[in-house]
Order: sequence, then C-alpha cells, then structure tokens
Amino acid sequence: MSTAKKGKKLRDKWRAKEWIVAYSPPYFGSKAIAHIPVTDIEKALGRTIEVTLYDIMEEKDKDPQQYSKKLTFQITSISDGRAETILKAYEYSREYLKSLVRRGSSMINFIKDYTTKDNYTLRVYFIAFTLRRVNSSKKHRIRIIADDILKEKASKMSFEQFIQEIVLGKASSDIFNKAKKIVLLRHADIRKTKLVSKPKLEEVKVQAS
Repeated sequence: MSTAKKGKKLRDKWRAKEWIVAYSPPYFGSKAIAHIPVTDIEKALGRTIEVTLYDIMEEKDKDPQQYSKKLTFQITSISDGRAETILKAYEYSREYLKSLVRRGSSMINFIKDYTTKDNYTLRVYFIAFTLRRVNSSKKHRIRIIADDILKEKASKMSFEQFIQEIVLGKASSDIFNKAKKIVLLRHADIRKTKLVSKPKLEEVKVQAS
C-alpha cells in the first residue's frame, strides 16, 4: 500500500471518531478532566479516567502534595458529547506511601467497608504512623477510634459528603485529633478508598451529539 493510501486510511479512521469531554462530578467541581475520541459512544460507558487531586482543585487551594493523591473517575452517562462521572477510587501514589515509612515508628492500618445513608458502600483503607514505637494495645485503640468516626460519618452522610470528607482530609483530621490523645502520631489518613457498590439506579440513555 502506498504512503498516500496509508495516510488517507489514517485520516478516515480519525474522521470517524467522535470526541466526548468527561467531567468530574459536581461534588468535585464539574471540571473537564479528559477529552476522549470514541467510535462508539456506548462503549465509552464504564471507562475510567485517572487524575490527581491537584488537577481538580481550585487554583487558590492547590498544594504540590496533592500530586501524590490519585482519583479515578468512571463514566456513568453521556449526553451531547458530555460524559458525567462518579468517583470510583482514591489512593496515595506508591512513592508517597513509601516516603511515609520511618525507622523507629509504628504503622497502624485496617481495611473496612462502610455504607452511607444513601446506600453506597465504600472500602476504606486507613493508615497511621506514630512518632515512636507503640504496643499492640494502643494500635488497637487507634483502630477503634478511626472505625467509630468513619462509621458515624458514613451513617449520617450521603456518598458525596462522605467521599469529600475522605479525599479532602476532614475525616482523617478528626481521627488524628482524637487519636493523638492516646499516642503521638506523625501521620493519620485514608490512604485508599474504593467504591464497592451503589444503589440500583434507573438506566440512563446515551445520547450521541
């Protein structure tokens, strides 16, 4: 095949694609997070997009440390070239997590599922680091504090409210402030969250532009 024919075939392939713009959900600013070329709109449903927390924060609230926090959004509906999303997962970058480990300190962690008042279930990965080594009894007490706070928040909050408190650090701040009365903490936070299940919603039709 000649170079001209190859070039024409490539142009035809791109001409057949339609561009959609994916937006973060309203609880994270409804910001454009990706421009995606697709040949079949329906096949874009369920596609995931990864950005950093820094990417979606308002300019006045940006902090370089936010680059180490990754958010994965999943496309849930598409209409007139606009793709709406839901936050599917949130986690520390591997490099940032490694940087938190120190000699002479203890690491405290646990994993548990929590269900919000609107029936979204999230798997939450909590982690904390102490200034000095602590015994298993104190580690257990920190886990209980974190569990109680997260359980109470989930039971009283919607998915949107709960995930905002996790990603933006309010939940971890509340845990830190209560747990530091037991041991001296260097760091306490939710290092990872995954959406496990959501309530059954009416199917949203995909409308091509």
